[in-house]
Amino acid sequence: MSDADEALVVFTPSGRRGRFPVGTPVLEAARALGVDIDSVCGGRGLCGRCQVDLCEGHFSKHGVESWPDHLSAKSDTEQAWETRRGPLRDGRRLSCSTQLLGDAVIDVPASSQVHRQIVRKRAEVLDIELDPIVRLYYVAVQEPDMHVPASDLRRLKDALAYEWHLAELETDIRVVQQLQQALRQGHWGVTVAVYDDRRLIGVWPGFQSQVYGMAVDVGSTTLAAHLCNLQTGEVVASAGRMNPQIRYGEDLMSRVSYIMMNPGGDQAMTRSVRDALNELTVELATEADVHVDAILEATFVGNPIMQSLVFGINPVELGGAPFALATDEAIDGLWATEMDLVIHPNARVYGLPCIAGHVGADTAGMILSETPYLGEELMLLVDVGTNAEIVLGNRHRLLACSSPTGPAFEGAQISGGQRAAAGAIERVRIDPLTLEPRYKVIGGELWSNEPGFDEAAAPYGVTGICGSGIIEVIAEMYLAGIINQDGVVQGDLATRSERIVADGRTFAYVLHRDATRTIAITQTDIRAIQLAKAALYAGIRLLMEHFGTERVDRIRLAGAFGAHIDVKYAMILGLIPDCDLDHVTAAGNAAGTGARIALLSRRARREIEEVVRRVEKVETATEPRFQEHFVAAMAIPHRHDPFPQLRAEVTLPAVTAESPAASRGGRRRRRQRA
Repeated sequence: MSDADEALVVFTPSGRRGRFPVGTPVLEAARALGVDIDSVCGGRGLCGRCQVDLCEGHFSKHGVESWPDHLSAKSDTEQAWETRRGPLRDGRRLSCSTQLLGDAVIDVPASSQVHRQIVRKRAEVLDIELDPIVRLYYVAVQEPDMHVPASDLRRLKDALAYEWHLAELETDIRVVQQLQQALRQGHWGVTVAVYDDRRLIGVWPGFQSQVYGMAVDVGSTTLAAHLCNLQTGEVVASAGRMNPQIRYGEDLMSRVSYIMMNPGGDQAMTRSVRDALNELTVELATEADVHVDAILEATFVGNPIMQSLVFGINPVELGGAPFALATDEAIDGLWATEMDLVIHPNARVYGLPCIAGHVGADTAGMILSETPYLGEELMLLVDVGTNAEIVLGNRHRLLACSSPTGPAFEGAQISGGQRAAAGAIERVRIDPLTLEPRYKVIGGELWSNEPGFDEAAAPYGVTGICGSGIIEVIAEMYLAGIINQDGVVQGDLATRSERIVADGRTFAYVLHRDATRTIAITQTDIRAIQLAKAALYAGIRLLMEHFGTERVDRIRLAGAFGAHIDVKYAMILGLIPDCDLDHVTAAGNAAGTGARIALLSRRARREIEEVVRRVEKVETATEPRFQEHFVAAMAIPHRHDPFPQLRAEVTLPAVTAESPAASRGGRRRRRQRA
């Protein structure tokens, strides 16, 4: 064949090139060269996913002149697609319906690539490579023939092998049950869903263009879920709701105790969380205008007890030493119907692996999201709940532990505490000379000393103080000298400010007072925060000690708590170790993000399954040094650690001598789970 009978095509950005007979479809040339172009319909011009751009001009780099007449004119198939979906933009073509008539440079946009990169909002985190484990394929199947005895399933598999090179597929019996009706309703054209390139799990008559997956973070207090288009990576709906298991106990140890004392209690809790998940699923599908049968995959993360209960595993062994997990492997390939989920009955469910008895799949999700195992810098990950999950490490080594912080950071056990809601005080500043406070409440933009604050806050009032506000007010009290390093309210300041008031045998600081409510920070409140922050810091110091380091390069604060606290005040109070404040940032719901990454990338699943095997688990409950670190961390910010980088940013009060009360440090916290 002469060069005149062939066309040279160069694909960008891959740079792959080759010569093909004139008249070859662009999609066929791309596949022959291994170019990454998406297609569900098998080149029939139905899905529109194989769009490409013609690059016009003279390309000396490639030795190619590329012009519009080097491609065939728009075909009837392309025009029909434009009639249904709207016009293609200038220069863009459906590669399945466009033929090569001459040399051409063809660009494959990111939206048309199978393994496209889903750009995350946080630039410092690697992009997600879109490679879902469930994919759709449209095929035309030969009709039955009396002279060629072959079953419908055999002819379907033959068509998939011929058109999509999918050979030796296994088949769910539920697909076989639906297959004959689907083939005949679709006039022998069907769309199938293939799981992990090896198993048929769904079949629909005709062309099915979309498939969805759900990523779920099962927390002890809240359930959060994202519905994603598996072919684009787009989050099409998000929703959350309270975990109904709270009625069995606010913390997880209470729930385990309930199971121990009530036969069948674990089954009742599993039913309640699954019912809530189904309500959440319907909410997501309704918001996105998607039928629940189009959801073919779900991924889950949760702490060990939550992960156990959602998968129907009795968690009683996690209620006491040695805190044995039923499994530390990923839960893979489970049928949705085995969990009574109201998504496609053949949908598959994946649970990220747990790490240890108190370090769960939510921590694995956080690790997958933040990828400390890929870098040189020493990263500290902290997810604060009723228990704090802590990870420290880099590509050389990873350590993890769980530390019993209790619910004080969420407003529980605080006299004026409440969850973050309209009317809750979330920001506080105290004048060190007058000791007068000013504050902001959730739902408003004005500070309390600004004109118009009372009118702006009138619809919801000033109702309490949430976690971020508690952190700030106690840190500000320390900076203003209202409390000393041991957290003791200085009663002699009562002669200087009416904000300092007697409270039994101790003193309190009045933050807000009106005709209906007084919000004061009591000595008991301060001690509850000290106990919580000391447990958190002790867990961190324990990991640093095991790692053999006195500093960290970067700190990422995960979860809702980490997203709302001011990192400067967290460090002043001594929740986290000394670090450049510019390197202390919020990670959002990192556990949920990890579940979403696992939903969209099968490579990521294999990656986190391998990474968690390398994580070294440190059990704070049995570490003798934990108590020593705990006692030292009761002081604000710490009894011994100097915090040089913090002191470069903030003027801290002079350190006082250790008091007898401080040396005792309070009792060690009882382990709780969140």
